[in-house]
Amino acid sequence: MHKLTRALGALFLGLALSHTAVAKESTPPLYSGINVAQLAAQAPVHWVSVAQIENSLLGRPPMAVGFDIDDTVLFSSPGFYRGKKMFSPESNDYLSNPAFWEKMNNGWDEFSIPKEVARALIDMHVRRGDSIWFITGRSQTKTETVSKTLQDDFHIPASSMNPVIFAGDNPGQNTKTNWLVDKQIRIFYGDSDGDITAARDAGIRGIRVLRASNSTYRPLPSAGKFGEEVIVNSEY
Repeated sequence: MHKLTRALGALFLGLALSHTAVAKESTPPLYSGINVAQLAAQAPVHWVSVAQIENSLLGRPPMAVGFDIDDTVLFSSPGFYRGKKMFSPESNDYLSNPAFWEKMNNGWDEFSIPKEVARALIDMHVRRGDSIWFITGRSQTKTETVSKTLQDDFHIPASSMNPVIFAGDNPGQNTKTNWLVDKQIRIFYGDSDGDITAARDAGIRGIRVLRASNSTYRPLPSAGKFGEEVIVNSEY
């Protein structure tokens, strides 16, 4: 009886070890590694730096330049995240709610974080004597503190600053294009595809700023898809 028990035990142990070995063989390795060709592979994007943009403007007289706001000069996801939770947790209906825009345009940008790339760009354009415009797809409200917030955040002198233009959102229409033409803007910076196509439709230079990967505005756009210039390290 003892010999039978020992034999069965040995059999079960062998089966268990065999199963473990098979499981180990079928489990993919935790660290697959990477080779130098994969590390060197890059998308064919026209990358530029702020210094290169400045250099391209040498000898050109002061001009009007434009900036989108959300995810271009401000990381404003905190306000949009709060708005969604407050007004429509299960959908994006809050974006059509005037009550949300009243909050967002009148104080919630105090929770927005100025992007460092925007500081560098705006400082460069102020040094050149350029006129600064901000054109946003946000809905217009009776009052707004966004203009003052931007002026304070980026230390823009009154001589260079203009009130924010609230172009709004109209499905099927790029609401920023006509403003770019009307204000004779020569360069427009933006993170979205719509910002770049607005610039192209207006016949001006559109430069892409990277949207931060933790932005609430999804999906993330594919920078460089139109062959436009894309600013390096511009996600923050």
